[in-house]
Amino acid sequence: MSDVSNKTVRASAADALENPKRRALLAATATGSLAFAGATMMAGTSQAAGTATSTTDAVKLLGQATADVDISTLPRIKQKLVPPPGVPEHDQVAKGGPKIVEVEMNIIEKKVEIDDNGTTIWAFAYEGSVPGPLIVCHQGDYIELTLKNDPSNMLEHNIDFHASTGALGGGALTLILPGEQVKLRFRALKAGTFTYHCAPGGEMIPYHVVHGMNGAIMVLPRDGLTDGNGTALHYDRAYFIGEQDYYIPKDAQGNFKDYPTALDDFSDSLDTMRGLVPSHVVFNGRAGALAGDNAMTAKVGETVLFIHNQANRDSRPHLIGGHGDYVWEAGNLADKPMTGIETWFIRGGSAGAALYTFVQPGTYAYVTHNLIEAVLLGGLAHVKVEGQWDNKVMEQVQPPTKM
Repeated sequence: MSDVSNKTVRASAADALENPKRRALLAATATGSLAFAGATMMAGTSQAAGTATSTTDAVKLLGQATADVDISTLPRIKQKLVPPPGVPEHDQVAKGGPKIVEVEMNIIEKKVEIDDNGTTIWAFAYEGSVPGPLIVCHQGDYIELTLKNDPSNMLEHNIDFHASTGALGGGALTLILPGEQVKLRFRALKAGTFTYHCAPGGEMIPYHVVHGMNGAIMVLPRDGLTDGNGTALHYDRAYFIGEQDYYIPKDAQGNFKDYPTALDDFSDSLDTMRGLVPSHVVFNGRAGALAGDNAMTAKVGETVLFIHNQANRDSRPHLIGGHGDYVWEAGNLADKPMTGIETWFIRGGSAGAALYTFVQPGTYAYVTHNLIEAVLLGGLAHVKVEGQWDNKVMEQVQPPTKM
């Protein structure tokens, strides 16, 4: 980027950060006090008479109807977030009534390598990881997030929870400058796996997302997972796989460019992003992050839950040598799952889940089954499974011989 265009980008970004009208607009959107076509929608008003579900249904799903909740009396638990593919400790079946699950995230802007060739990007990372950490709660619980924008950062950030309701997914209430923090609380009204991501407005939305600023939340049904026919499903291990598409600009010689500070790549990145052709498609931040010595692990007979998130593009997860015994493709964990699936579909901007019980030992490849992206762009992971081989399931009857 030239010095002139670099200054222009920084001036434009600085103006956006300091513009009080923009913040006021977001706040008005959040509180529902914007005027539309001469009519004003006020916070707390209802646009439709009646309720979608009965109080009995609400209690069954949420543990307590929202209208009856006294938030000040709810028990609080602090959830320790862990780097992906790890999943925080949690109960698969809810114990007791609704809770407030307290979580804290610090946003870090840092330069990271995304492949073994030394290609770099300035990642905008929730809690310092790409993807951001998985959050887990039960339907009807409250998530209370303290979001911090590290003082060393250059950009404003926020968070849009697809699991939440209203205020642009919380994005309108969480916009913070470097050195600021904000606290957001929302009730998890829907069960499922959901994307969260940064959405500071305009071109900055896709720019932040493709720089790694996304993650997922899993909202379990209060009674846990079932097969849809009344049989409970349990898992021995769970892994969170965040699929990330990067768009690294190239120089005149075709080499990936490196930038000294965050935002220096803004103009170049937008030009590259408009082509809709990613330079990298990787799991958990970089090529090989979940392969080889970094592989996920399991044992024969164990049931593993794979939570897969893609905040920006469609994906097609496939476990080579295995299946999705139970798959919640669209993410709604209260729905009856599909069964015996070979490859499932994760829509861009969503997360899904698949449950599989391993039958044979060995190293399984977990890929996005656009095999160009898997093999050439980095979308490949491994699961190393320990155990005893069963010839009755598969056997090499005759080794390779000359015909």
